[in-house]
Amino acid sequence: MVTRRIRWFRCSISAAGLVFLVLSAPSLASAGESGCLHCHRGIEPIRAADSGMAKAIAKLGAKMGDPAGCVVCHGGDPAARTKAAAHGGTFYADPGSPWINDKTCGRCHMNLVRAQWRSLMMTESGKIQGAAWSAGSLEGYDHRWANYDVKNPTDPHARLGTEAYRAYKDKLAALFPNAYPKRQEQLPPAPDPSEVVDDPQKAAFTYLRVECERCHLGVRGRQKRGDYRGMGCSACHMPYSNEGLYEGADPSIPRDEPGHVLVHSIQATREAKVTVHGTTYSGVPVETCTTCHDRGKRIGTSFQGLMETAYTSPWAEDGSPQPALHTKHYMAMREDIHYQKGMMCQDCHTSLDLHGDGTLAGTTLASVEIECADCHGTPDRYPWELPLGYGDEFGQAPGDAPRGTASELLPKQDMGTVYPPEDGYLISARGNPLGNVVRR
Repeated sequence: MVTRRIRWFRCSISAAGLVFLVLSAPSLASAGESGCLHCHRGIEPIRAADSGMAKAIAKLGAKMGDPAGCVVCHGGDPAARTKAAAHGGTFYADPGSPWINDKTCGRCHMNLVRAQWRSLMMTESGKIQGAAWSAGSLEGYDHRWANYDVKNPTDPHARLGTEAYRAYKDKLAALFPNAYPKRQEQLPPAPDPSEVVDDPQKAAFTYLRVECERCHLGVRGRQKRGDYRGMGCSACHMPYSNEGLYEGADPSIPRDEPGHVLVHSIQATREAKVTVHGTTYSGVPVETCTTCHDRGKRIGTSFQGLMETAYTSPWAEDGSPQPALHTKHYMAMREDIHYQKGMMCQDCHTSLDLHGDGTLAGTTLASVEIECADCHGTPDRYPWELPLGYGDEFGQAPGDAPRGTASELLPKQDMGTVYPPEDGYLISARGNPLGNVVRR
């Protein structure tokens, strides 16, 4: 029997989704006086004061007249003493919104802000094409439509990733132009009833706009139990409870008004700690992903072992029916083995899987770069002995040369938690280093 020499580094979670460490939340007041804190006294720090992110925000905030750094992300007037004045002018309630995040998150993460506009989470071209196809092959198999007009950048180096990754993706784009469109158009508007009578296939556009497109990152989603989230960066990096209620220490935020963050702290990788009621977790919980990934393929809920049912049982202790989650009811089945072992979606899915690599993709298969063998290998070979492209659904393994391991991360990949490479970072099927998986 072959013993796998692979060591996983990941955020620790339990079968329920999170492992809790009993820690107290640091106070933002120590960051310096700010007019914002006259109302938001007690609000949670966006990151721990000793983190690189918090230090960068404080440094920039000081230059902008706000030692606490609130205006770096939210804008507004830090010298004001009333809500109307403080929130006047240029103010961003949700700094992660893609419509303005070039001025907020983009201060430090401009490469990802640029990439977002061509990511599947923004264009949603895969589900648009799927609905159009199932409604009668409205455009054949062309991935013509997106949520807005968009085209690939003219700079051939705009694609993020290693040289090997870019070369591999360029080859795939040439072989499968339908899966890698160069430009896309905004999907047609929902038709009026008379148009549907004359051409029933056009009902697909009504279905898409009413149901499917509410998950793209340019909107806040359905805002129902289990579906509360922010926009853009905030959709993944800000925590929301199933009920959408704020549970932090800021007295100015209503606690009975759905649609607020759980607490005012970023969730990201292992070093980004989020504290709620004296307990602390790290990473992006699976429950965050299922605010969107509970429809379509149901990949988020099936990963958790949840299967939809028409029945509202099991009953609660007081005899009331099971409350709807994602507007549906579920039976608890067997979870995915990775979930059982305490893994989250981000343990496998890479930054480029999620943020996009800066170029268009028409399907998830075109965008997602990971394969099972990237970590598990095969019965005969270790992951680093496999060629690039092994296991890729497009079946384009370029030769048999071993992919090896990587000694360095991608540029800016070190802005998240960085683990020692030991004998090298494992490499994805398409050529990028997996920063949380090392050879040992």
